Amino acid sequence: MRPSSDLADLDAIGGDETVFGPELGEFPNADERRAQATGEGEMKTGTTTVGLRTEEGVVLATDMRASLGRMVSSKDVQKVEQIHPTGALTIAGSVSAAQNLIQTLKAETNLYETRRGKDMSMQALSTLTGNLLRSGAFFIVQPILGGVDDEGTHIYSIDAAGGMTEEEYTVTGSGSQFALGVLEQEYDEGMSIEEAKRVAARAIKSAVERDTASGNGINMCVVTDEGVDVTKHKDIDELTA
Repeated sequence: MRPSSDLADLDAIGGDETVFGPELGEFPNADERRAQATGEGEMKTGTTTVGLRTEEGVVLATDMRASLGRMVSSKDVQKVEQIHPTGALTIAGSVSAAQNLIQTLKAETNLYETRRGKDMSMQALSTLTGNLLRSGAFFIVQPILGGVDDEGTHIYSIDAAGGMTEEEYTVTGSGSQFALGVLEQEYDEGMSIEEAKRVAARAIKSAVERDTASGNGINMCVVTDEGVDVTKHKDIDELTA
């Protein structure tokens, strides 16, 4: 047991110091510990991301803003990345965890192709992504996975705990409710890729108008059986016309 005189050095947060301390809430640097646990002070994407499926391919779109608390920490963040020859992932949540997740998925898809001589299916890739998130090692990320394989085009919504659903269209991030309203009104399963790009851009624009954590342009990603194409646009209006 530590001498009671040593306890005077503790920066207690609530409760009396005792010879049995530190008790719950009495640890040194409690504010810093609490901030780490809640993600305060961590760079986050804020984010609005959308994904739409068409017969020709899938369209993924995101805004380009990253935040650090209440501050805009970056105006040029690419929130959608190719992780597979015909697959891409959007990110929402912790930037560091998302970057690590993307690197891990790229490595796993390359390893799969090397070992088996063929590309991983979108079902297998979505299961792998969900399993990684379920492990708790990538707290806290909520991605959208879009891709094309032998069975067709796919959009998967994957929550931060690893839950996975295949959708016709989906959204994630702080601007979700604004973007989803546009998709509900304008999405049509028979639309072309060009039409889907316009709808996705309108959804992002709607979120940017009302969500302070989203903004500064749009990343547009088109995935077909020929590959993945990601473009950057500071002027969203050029895509909505």
